[in-house]
Amino acid sequence: MEKIRLQKFFTDCGVMSRRAAEEEIRNGHVKVNGHTAEIGTKIDPDRDTVTLRGTPIRRTARDFTYLLLNKPRGYVTTLSDDRDRGRKCITDLLTDVGTRVYPVGRLDLISEGALLLTDDGELANRLTHPKYHVEKVYRVKVDRPVTETHLQILTSPLVIDGYRIEPVKVEVQNITEEDSTLIMTLAEGRNRQIRKMCEQAGIGVKRLNRVSVGPVRLAGLPSGKWRRLEPKEVSALLKVTGLSTRRR
Repeated sequence: MEKIRLQKFFTDCGVMSRRAAEEEIRNGHVKVNGHTAEIGTKIDPDRDTVTLRGTPIRRTARDFTYLLLNKPRGYVTTLSDDRDRGRKCITDLLTDVGTRVYPVGRLDLISEGALLLTDDGELANRLTHPKYHVEKVYRVKVDRPVTETHLQILTSPLVIDGYRIEPVKVEVQNITEEDSTLIMTLAEGRNRQIRKMCEQAGIGVKRLNRVSVGPVRLAGLPSGKWRRLEPKEVSALLKVTGLSTRRR
């Protein structure tokens, strides 16, 4: 694999920030394969042995925390305190986690559903990078009966914010006289992509619920609640992002 800087290795392991890692390296507290490290040292996490003050640091799936939150409407996907603007944060819902985790991607204020959180920086980057084509499935209720014309627009390679998106898979789940429910599968996830796609198609979004991220499904998790991922779910995420052979 491509070597990475020691500072990034420590953040990926959830041990400390890059700035804190630099201080530890400068102070001679970090060794690589028994030799004192220097600022700028790069390592292969799968082959090199890193110690901090004599304690081995290993990057394995077991070392990380992986959560699934069913985000309700009205909560912002941020870890900062946003209450001064009168908005609720997802941190209000993450009680008793025991460690600091970070959201994988975002759901906007009025969207809801599956949100992964982790301290595994490498996996989070791969889950959100278009290169890895990790599918995310949404249940979308729109404000009118959809027609074939609407569907043709939604499944075409539209341009969103100057970027040509990949075609999106769209299935009609239900149509009434007043609205429709669609199942939309994205492999990219641009900012507010579904809402902007629907706008181009001339339809409005009444409700947007993400039901799965890759192999992890929301299933029966109540709104506002979180759970830890099962080992098989973590393994499946590592597999779809190409990390399974690097985590032991």
